[in-house]
Amino acid sequence: MDYIIQGFSEALRLILALDTEVLEVAMLSFFLASFSTFLAACLGIPFSFLISQYDFKGKGLLITVLNTLLSLPTVVIGLLVFTFISNRGPLGGLNLLFTPQGIIIGQVILALPIITTLSLNTILESEEQIIKTALSLGASKKQALFILLKEIRFGILGAVITAFGRVVGEVGISMMIGGNIRGVTRTLTTAIALETSRGEFGFALSLGIILMSLSLVINLILHSFQAGDT
Repeated sequence: MDYIIQGFSEALRLILALDTEVLEVAMLSFFLASFSTFLAACLGIPFSFLISQYDFKGKGLLITVLNTLLSLPTVVIGLLVFTFISNRGPLGGLNLLFTPQGIIIGQVILALPIITTLSLNTILESEEQIIKTALSLGASKKQALFILLKEIRFGILGAVITAFGRVVGEVGISMMIGGNIRGVTRTLTTAIALETSRGEFGFALSLGIILMSLSLVINLILHSFQAGDT
């Protein structure tokens, strides 16, 4: 029991002292997750609108695949990306392995189906009523889509925040592709795993507290968006 109390005391000391290494790891994790989620949103939101507005062969299968990818383990994504960007892979010449850029690629793949699927579900729940009403009032198709986007903006933001929460807490991609290199690719989750294995319980716990606090803030924001959408 003593080591738990000592661990919490050390964790609080590191956080309150704004330990340089703790801040470095936390800021890198936040940057990578934010940038990856932003890229995934830029791709996923327009893609969800395209899927919702056009009927094409295999649409149902595509939606099923997207739903399946929601539960894709991060280690599988890490393995797939590793296969392509390793020295023997087709993209090995780009030297993306064990770099922040490599982690971002994997995290975008993780976030993309989340944003696309949740955005698509939000669109499908509202589009018929909103678009029909807008068209009946004389709006053009483009104006009707803009009105739809305005009405479901909180649902779309909720999808983005959900994806960010999944990305910032993943460990498989960062470990396999980033390599947990200090000051370069070490994120909150990989640092927690490393420091725990080294017996640095206090340091690992401080990172865990930051990660849990970040998750709490994300969920509070998501709750506020969902409340604003009702």
